[in-house]
Amino acid sequence: MAHDRRQKTAGRSVLTVLTAFGVLAGAALAGAAPAGAVPLGRRVAPGVAYRQFDIEEAAGKAHAHLLTVDLNNPHVRLDLLYPGSVAARATVSKLADSAGAVAGVNGDFFNISETQHPGVEATGATVGPAIAGGQVLKAAVPKGQRFGPSLPPGTTTTDVLGVGTDRRARLDRLTLSGSVGTPDGRIPLRGLNQYALPQNSVGAFTSRWGSVSRERATCGTDTDRAGACSKDTHEVKVRDGEVVSASDAPGSGPIPADTTVLVGREEGAQQLRKLSVGDEVTVTHDLVAATAKVPYRFAIGGYPVLRDGRPLSGLDDSTSAVRTVVGLADDGHRMLLLALDGAAAYRTGMTIAEEADLMADLGASDAFNLDGGGSTEMATRDTGASSVTVRNHPSGGAERPVPNGIGVFSS
Repeated sequence: MAHDRRQKTAGRSVLTVLTAFGVLAGAALAGAAPAGAVPLGRRVAPGVAYRQFDIEEAAGKAHAHLLTVDLNNPHVRLDLLYPGSVAARATVSKLADSAGAVAGVNGDFFNISETQHPGVEATGATVGPAIAGGQVLKAAVPKGQRFGPSLPPGTTTTDVLGVGTDRRARLDRLTLSGSVGTPDGRIPLRGLNQYALPQNSVGAFTSRWGSVSRERATCGTDTDRAGACSKDTHEVKVRDGEVVSASDAPGSGPIPADTTVLVGREEGAQQLRKLSVGDEVTVTHDLVAATAKVPYRFAIGGYPVLRDGRPLSGLDDSTSAVRTVVGLADDGHRMLLLALDGAAAYRTGMTIAEEADLMADLGASDAFNLDGGGSTEMATRDTGASSVTVRNHPSGGAERPVPNGIGVFSS
């Protein structure tokens, strides 16, 4: 027999239902949430708990799926879920099962289509920086080239949620630092495995990029994603520190582990044309943190909505949608991963402003918004299971392949 009780938290009505642990949004609750706190819920693994609840928002009732992760537990860790290359996609459940994660949610916004550039292949790559297993995968595209809703004032495409080698979660910014050393001097590196390069720049593509065409990187401008593709481009392949080929058209296909492909547009293309086959070239790149003093083991792009317990100014308070958001509590030692349900009864979702308020109500001091809508998904393992089960109804009716996500792992 199910029971329910209704309570008020910061002006919002939360309906919590106690029932049996089930599957795909018919799943379960482990108890009602007292204001400003998150209960343990039903255990997924040591230090990892899952529960779900209803929230009354301005547009109607939303249904939330919540994972609570205790980073103080030495058996728990978080890492990036991704399909093995930046420019590839897979469903959250497949990514979680392939990596051996006990739970996962979807991640960053991404280059899902190229309707504005007919004939140009969409890359599937994400907007922001990414680090997996301590290894840098990619840097951020220019702000004007991002996919997704408008960024709140003061935020950028370099904003990340990350977990450091000290096992503490933080909100930070990761910017690219790198250069190309040539016989004529050094060229600043302005891109790394990105679907869009800044105008007049040179970017690097490594084996981590995948096999998708690099043409999209030369389309659009720093302020207009729909801007025309550049007519002045050049690509150079560097193998073991030596130029081995050159072309005026960005190419495609897998990149060997010993090879870096340099792509230039406008002034960047002109600089690369000075190189000849046989020239010695060195390429260096890294992501530099704005605040963290320890290396990141994991980082993912998105944008902050809550800092130090206060919602950011200028958050959208009119557009309701299905959302995925991560909250940080206990000085970054506890994480709250929340995905809304996309079933028809709940599809109105909530606004970004409501999302920030909800995370504060749940005890988060900081919160970070991820891709939403048809991308929003949460999957967890049942006790004793070897694979995950999708807990929310994806709003598109089926799981959407995504380029990355957050995986929860238990040793």
